[in-house]
Amino acid sequence: MAPSSDSDLSKLLPRVLIVSRRCVRKNKFVDFVGEYHLDLIVGYGAVPVIVPRVAGVHTLLESFEPIHGVLLCEGEDIDPSHYAADASGGLSAEELDEIRSLHASDATVDREKDSIELRLAKLCLERNIPFLGICRGSQVLNVACGGSLYQDVEKELQRKSGVGTVVEHINYGDYDGHRHEVKVAEGTPLHEWFRESLSPEEMTIAVNSYHHQGVKRLAERFVPMAFAADGLAEGFYDPDAYNPDEGKFIMGLQFHPERMRRPGSEEFDYPGCPKAYQEFVKAVVAYQTKVNSCANLNHAPKINQELEKKRKIIMRSFSLAKNLYAAGHDMPPSKEQDLEAGADFLESNMALSSQQEVRLKQMGATVRNSSSYAQKMKMTKERGAMARKVMQNMSVEQLAEFLSFYDMMGQICSELLEKKLNATP
Repeated sequence: MAPSSDSDLSKLLPRVLIVSRRCVRKNKFVDFVGEYHLDLIVGYGAVPVIVPRVAGVHTLLESFEPIHGVLLCEGEDIDPSHYAADASGGLSAEELDEIRSLHASDATVDREKDSIELRLAKLCLERNIPFLGICRGSQVLNVACGGSLYQDVEKELQRKSGVGTVVEHINYGDYDGHRHEVKVAEGTPLHEWFRESLSPEEMTIAVNSYHHQGVKRLAERFVPMAFAADGLAEGFYDPDAYNPDEGKFIMGLQFHPERMRRPGSEEFDYPGCPKAYQEFVKAVVAYQTKVNSCANLNHAPKINQELEKKRKIIMRSFSLAKNLYAAGHDMPPSKEQDLEAGADFLESNMALSSQQEVRLKQMGATVRNSSSYAQKMKMTKERGAMARKVMQNMSVEQLAEFLSFYDMMGQICSELLEKKLNATP
């Protein structure tokens, strides 16, 4: 069925913002986002909204509302000024030149992309919007929360710290096929996703790797989920902001589970590879539901206090009238005036539904003329008391004769009434 003309399609499916990466094609910049990211987001039930990496977009992020989730993925190195007072990170000028030469496609700083993505990450942290950071996205998340990065894992972590185990974190000769092992921390989401692929003894999986930078100081709010053999954190999350069913998801993965596929195939290396996206989108959907519920409450019509007071009075009047009608007896004089509000309301010029009119007719004139009805009930009661007083002074014979007379009158009335009702018009 086609949506109605006034429907808001943006409210039908949750929106996940993804910042594009730019490259040069035919001497012009071209923005792109990896297809695997988009496929998984769409496949699990959300709409990817691409935020272009163009100048000034960081000041226009409100235009992308509503934001139900943010996915940040690959890109160039983050400007070290965002996480270190010393922009060199302790590396010599020769070492920095060597890094730029060796990792030319990544080492160029893109300050505009930094600005857009750091603003989005901080927005997610402020509003508890689900966030998934892949590769550079995980580094952005760590920096946004006060953590720092190795400007080059090989030179800073492995050479200068004297780590015995050397891990190759990037291999340009076997870009997609290269893997290295990471040890998964027990009791983390990553452990849950890859449980069937982990042995109790090893607790390791082989992940792809496309980075020369990585987490140096992990921000305090995060708990690591996986480590490479050289000690580099390859995944982390905020346990206080992780419950996909409740719309909570703050996580960073240094590797690319969406690209962990077998050679020449779309089949994943492990069944747990797409889980990060599946759980992320689950959180996004739950977050959208939560936001929409709050919006509905905020936009609900507010009842004027004076009108609300009148409504309660009328409802009380109707309730009393209903009870009076059902019981068929008089009520205390103190409550009679409460019936006036209902009678005045029904006598006013307002439209009632046919169902309401039928119901009111079933109640007879009790509500409309409640005061008159109560007065008649009072008079009937007084006459009954007077008749009882008179008949108390009558003899048994007189009472028997009186009863016989009224019994005969009642029978005659019944016969005549039946004839009149059955008479042909």
